[in-house]
This record gives sequence, C-alpha cells and structure tokens, in this order.
Amino acid sequence: MIAATAPTTARTERRARLPWGVRHVSATLHELAEHIRRLEDQVEAELRQRRTALHADFEDRKVRFEHEVLAAQKRFKKSLLRYLREASLPTVLTAPVIYAGIFPLVGLHVFLIVYQSICFPVYGIQKVRHRDCFIFDRAHLGYLNAIEKLNCVYCSYGTGVAMYFREVIGRTEKYWCPIKHARRALYAHPYYQGFTDFGDAEAFRRELHKLRAELEGLKRTSAG
Repeated sequence: MIAATAPTTARTERRARLPWGVRHVSATLHELAEHIRRLEDQVEAELRQRRTALHADFEDRKVRFEHEVLAAQKRFKKSLLRYLREASLPTVLTAPVIYAGIFPLVGLHVFLIVYQSICFPVYGIQKVRHRDCFIFDRAHLGYLNAIEKLNCVYCSYGTGVAMYFREVIGRTEKYWCPIKHARRALYAHPYYQGFTDFGDAEAFRRELHKLRAELEGLKRTSAG
C-alpha cells in the first residue's frame, strides 16, 4: 500500500513546492479565459437581438427578410453600370490578383478535408464541420448588385477556409503540442489559453492526456 501511494505523494509534494505566484497566475488566467468566453456569449446574444430588430428571419440558415425591409433595401441598390463607372482604375486592375487567390484557397480546403478525414479518426479527434465555418447568407441582401454579391460569396468562402484551417490546426496542436509560447501570441486559436505554460515540463506531462481526452469529448458532445 505504501509503495502504491508513493508516486502520488511525490507529485503532490512537487506541486506544493511550486511558488504561490505561479499557481495564482495560472488560476487567474483560467478565470480570465472563462470570463472572455462568457463575454463572447453575451456578444452573440446581443447580435441575435440586433438581427431580430432588423426583421431578419433565420430559418434553416437561410436569411429571408420581410417584404417591407427588402423593398427598402432595394432603394440603395446600385446598378451594374453605375457600379463599374464609379470603380477606380487601381481597384479594377487589382481585381484579378484578388480572385487569383481562389486557387490556393481551394487547394488548402481540399487538403484540410483529406487531412482530417485520414488523421482525426486515428487520433480520436472530432472532425470540423463545414457548416460551422462556411456561411453564405449575404446573397439575400436586396441592396447588393450581382458583382457585390459575387464579392461577398468570395469573401465568405475565403474567411470560411480560414476558419476551417484555424479550427483544424488548433485541434491538431492541442493534441500534439499543447504548450504556450514564451512570447505573447496575439491571434491565438481558442484552444491556446488551455495549453500548459512554456517550460513547465511537469504540467505538460500531467495535462497532455487530459487535453487529448477533451478533444475526444468534442466527438461525444457532437454525437449527443
């Protein structure tokens, strides 16, 4: 019995020897991350109220504005001829460069589909759903002409690929290397704040299995 409890006792003693400041900072960061999550939920609630105020009806993720609102929007619609006439020459000349980005975007998109289809089942990670990243709802706006709607579709696809990539790589990093950097990461993915601190070897070995289990929990939650 004494031999069986020795490793646990040793780990407890090592944690107790950690400076109080280190333990306090870790707890504070966890509280801040939870506070940020609650603020994000509040922002989303406010946005839902805003959409309701604009008479938007979200049904099967297809936005349909009421007839009165749609009619009012069409008063602000620019004709294609006016839109092209008002476009500046530099804007027109750079348009091919912008749209050339469709090729690397599609290539990255296809790779991510293949990558997570092959690797995520092996790791036990829930695959990222397309519907959570790709949103094409701006085509229902009555004040946009055909070119503006095409631009919005292209931007929606580009940002969708970016969100898809961010989530796939974030889950991958959480599985393989959940360690914070020594420098501040300004644009970290949502999983980053839960990583172990830079240089804390004991925490990395202790927390790695739990962090991986959380990714498996995503799969059970999604299935439920």
